[in-house]
Amino acid sequence: EDVDIPSRRVLITGATGLLGRAVFKEFNENNWNTVGCGYRRAQPRFEQINLLDSIAVHDIIHDFQPHVIVHCAAERRPDVVESQPDAASQLNVSASANLAKEAAGVGAFLIYISTDYVFDGTSPPYKETDVPNPLNLYGKTKLEGEKAVLENNEETAVLRIPVLYGEVERLEESAVTVMFDKVQFSNKSANMDHWQQRFPTNVKDVAAVCRQLAEKRMLDPSIKGTFHWSGNEQMTKYEMACAIADAFNLPSSHLRPITDSPVVGALRPKNAQLDCSKLEMLGIGQRTPFRAGIRESLWPFLVDKRWRQTVFH
Repeated sequence: EDVDIPSRRVLITGATGLLGRAVFKEFNENNWNTVGCGYRRAQPRFEQINLLDSIAVHDIIHDFQPHVIVHCAAERRPDVVESQPDAASQLNVSASANLAKEAAGVGAFLIYISTDYVFDGTSPPYKETDVPNPLNLYGKTKLEGEKAVLENNEETAVLRIPVLYGEVERLEESAVTVMFDKVQFSNKSANMDHWQQRFPTNVKDVAAVCRQLAEKRMLDPSIKGTFHWSGNEQMTKYEMACAIADAFNLPSSHLRPITDSPVVGALRPKNAQLDCSKLEMLGIGQRTPFRAGIRESLWPFLVDKRWRQTVFH
């Protein structure tokens, strides 16, 4: 029989990644005709596209004619960006600029995912109108990406978000979930950063914001420009680790708070809290409480299976 394909079309880049998977699912489950593309992990669910291949990008956009493009693909690991600056700049800036041009060519609304790391963290909370001053190369490439997409397509939305977590395929996929092993293996003490203030944000919530933004935009062409979204629970990595321990009734006495600013790796802003009132005033937003979200994300990785049975059955 005929399958009813929804008339609203969305293309998602980086659909194999932590955020991209959630964005794909959110649109797909809310009556959008959804195509996701990825690169290394694409097959078989997603289209395999190298975003640096401008012909391939042109072809998929012209064939599919999306109303909305959500650009999640990026090199988002600050220390990798520092060590591979050219590759990171190609993906975060050049590919984004090209995508914006192609989106303009078919009249698609582009949502470019950016970061709180465009700010230096000295005077939070940050509004969309505050002047960026990135401390590390990752923040610089994402800010250049913002400028590039807005120059090539003024009908773009830039969505800045902070550190993400959610349903991971591997613990290393998120700077939040990667701490779980240190939390679980309480036989050895673990040093945890207690200096940088973070606002862990669930990818499901960001996905909902992207969809709400896209749906509002279909009704109102003035929806464009820069927006901020973030969880509203302020925590250092040490505090997140303690909250994770608490969520799973695990000990946390082996976790040691380190209050000095880190000396290794890319510079990080001390507190790049995002002011989200612009989206909130549009009636857009969703927030999952951290303990609930982290429990849902991490329980498959729990080593002590006895606990799993008591909580979930």
